[in-house]
Amino acid sequence: MTERHNAFFTDIAEATRLTQAGRLGEATALIQRSLGGANLSAEGARPTDASPAPHGTPRLEGPATRLDPEVGAAQATDHATLIPERLRENIDHVMQGLRSLVPSLNGLTGGGQQAPGPNGTEPDGVASEGGQFVERSFSNAAGARDYKLFIPSPRSGPRPLLVMLHGCSQSPEDFAAGTRMNTLAEEEGVYVAYPRQTSRANAQKCWNWFEPGDQGREMGEAGIVAGLVRAICAEHSIDRSRIYIAGLSAGGAAAANIARAYPDLFAGLGVHSGLAAGCARDLSSALSAMRVGAPGAAEPGGAAGFGAGAVTQKLRVPTIVFHGEGDGTVHPRNADAVLAQAGIDALTPRQEGGINGRHSYTRTRYADEAGRIQVEAWSVQGAGHAWCGGSSAGSYTDPNGPDASRAMLDFFLSHSLTGGQG
Repeated sequence: MTERHNAFFTDIAEATRLTQAGRLGEATALIQRSLGGANLSAEGARPTDASPAPHGTPRLEGPATRLDPEVGAAQATDHATLIPERLRENIDHVMQGLRSLVPSLNGLTGGGQQAPGPNGTEPDGVASEGGQFVERSFSNAAGARDYKLFIPSPRSGPRPLLVMLHGCSQSPEDFAAGTRMNTLAEEEGVYVAYPRQTSRANAQKCWNWFEPGDQGREMGEAGIVAGLVRAICAEHSIDRSRIYIAGLSAGGAAAANIARAYPDLFAGLGVHSGLAAGCARDLSSALSAMRVGAPGAAEPGGAAGFGAGAVTQKLRVPTIVFHGEGDGTVHPRNADAVLAQAGIDALTPRQEGGINGRHSYTRTRYADEAGRIQVEAWSVQGAGHAWCGGSSAGSYTDPNGPDASRAMLDFFLSHSLTGGQG
């Protein structure tokens, strides 16, 4: 046998082991890579270097590659006819496992199921020591999105889940790197899901927070994210009373929409440099809100129009808000609108200040009659449109400031739903 032939045999053996272990996504990827690089004749001879790869051979070209399991399995079976007889038994075993996976994957269009992404279960991108960062896909009647899931190292008992919505032009990997949330989540044993917005849904990869069809319950992007959360809960040991959602900029505005639509699913909301739920209904009103703040932001119901009415619709979810006073992209007045929605007018404020790095800040905590903190607001002097205390490994971060990730996680973990079923 040639060296290439030996390598192929080793790959097939490994794919068989992965299939037996139920790791079919990884087995598929391994088979495809081997068939793309080892076009063996019936006698086991390696083709010349000039020989082209077989027409239609699937290739994996990074995280964005899509794997159609039915086509992939069929193509792999076709190319298996080029493999020596003694290897076919192992390949057939792998293919049977792949074919058994096809019906469940094809059901994604209507059943609200999820499936492994092209990287299977191997950590990819930003992972904390001891945890995994894996690619997944989800689809239900509202639509479909890919997402990355951080899985902390094993702990006893159900664990909290945090959903993180990135800002415009960002990706889950970028957002995870910039916020360092996976590192903190590993310390606390928290699952973190990062849904991925696509350029097909929005040219700038912004969440469509300003579209009415994406703001309500069981519809559009709000319905997709809620369904995604339920799917994660079905697959992993999640404490359904401790599910939280946060986001930056457009992601923060989308998080507010989703939390308002699903107060029975989320026990906490974090809005960083974002806007109030439902404060815009189209691109024009969105740009206006970003520039000068949503109508009625200063006083709930104080101005006519869509935005003013939206501010009066309470969130009914414990909320933490971060906003830089120097934000030139989303006006700081929008933080006031989120706080108004969170119902601070019925709470007692407790204010404190401090300095972190180059930025001073004001932290205001709002307590209910029993003394429980229900809302927390951080106003950061000198900070712009960026995640406070973030890492320069990601975009839209400001390392010189209070740690928004730590503050949000601490706030979230102090809150839970009663019987939280989504």
